[in-house]
Amino acid sequence: MNTTLIKPANRLLSVKEYYFSTKLAEIRKMNANGLSIINLGIGNPDMAPSENTLKGLMAAANESTNHGYQSYTGIPELRNAFANWYADFYQVKLNPESEILPLLGSKEGIMHISLAFLNPGDEVLVPDPGYPAYKAVAALCEAKAIDYDLKESLNWCPDFDQLEKMDLSKVKLMWINYPNMPTGKAASMELFSKLIAFGKKHNILIVNDNPYSLISAEKPLSILAVDGAKEIAIELNSLSKSHNMAGWRVGMIGAGFHFIQSILKVKSNMDSGMFKPIQLAAAEALKNTEEWYTTQRKVYADRKEIGRKILSVLGCDINSDASGMFMWAKIPKIANSSMEFSEEILQHNKVFIAPGFIFGKNGERFIRLSLANDEKLLNEALNRILK
Repeated sequence: MNTTLIKPANRLLSVKEYYFSTKLAEIRKMNANGLSIINLGIGNPDMAPSENTLKGLMAAANESTNHGYQSYTGIPELRNAFANWYADFYQVKLNPESEILPLLGSKEGIMHISLAFLNPGDEVLVPDPGYPAYKAVAALCEAKAIDYDLKESLNWCPDFDQLEKMDLSKVKLMWINYPNMPTGKAASMELFSKLIAFGKKHNILIVNDNPYSLISAEKPLSILAVDGAKEIAIELNSLSKSHNMAGWRVGMIGAGFHFIQSILKVKSNMDSGMFKPIQLAAAEALKNTEEWYTTQRKVYADRKEIGRKILSVLGCDINSDASGMFMWAKIPKIANSSMEFSEEILQHNKVFIAPGFIFGKNGERFIRLSLANDEKLLNEALNRILK
């Protein structure tokens, strides 16, 4: 059969395979050939969820009535747990009946939100550097992604003067991501207040992608804490990084009722609910004690010290204020590019560190090191580079 007669949809012409998808395939091939690559490029938590989370999963999975289809809006136990979590840690009140929508991971929320609000030809403000999925999803929705600069000179915050000079007449949505990935820039309520004011002034939906705030911040922030934020803003959050549950695929949207209802129209046509034992276990995870989070932060702080040594040996200039599970560092001036610098480390030292160019043009002179690796592996990477 000649399958070349069936052409892919035109929307795929503007979308490339995710960089890490192809790079990880290359690394798997190198490992299969006995090269034993240490991967410091991916934010894939290596620790287990809390004990109460695992017990909750096993107990729920043993109940014969928990294996059927579930509600598109999630079970009440999970929505209530998210509401209590936001009240306790973010000082934000969310109605569990109408202002919270559980997701199969927050990444799907990027697609759901985009499909719910973007029409072909609409424009979307996308941070540079930033998560590549924002731009890819805009293309899949036949919208136009417009880069806005995050620069080191402005401490990786939007340049509002520059934004005001842009033609914003077709902009429908703006992606923000604080604590920021890849730079590690933490948010402030002053920044969030400026973003809400900007959104209201120009009638632009502000969407904050917020999966990293509990990893290294004792007082995590939410854009929904700004007065009037629910009128113009949506927040995505996730248990993937903060609770070591990346493979479980549990996330959420927090937003005003009117936004949730629009997104639900998309979501209800794309999945058939989340496995109930995972929802019940996630509700248990959201009850983790402050001591559990403190222990997690200590682990990442200790790993960061080894990460500093690795980046220092490589001659990089380290962003000491970075939060989250990554380290963002400027490559040496003698390096031609972040791609070449990363590739040289991979080939010569058998260590992979993500090149900054994949996050946008403003990431070209940077690399991103993941702390989602234990101290033994990080020290082994350090020793390889020292040699």
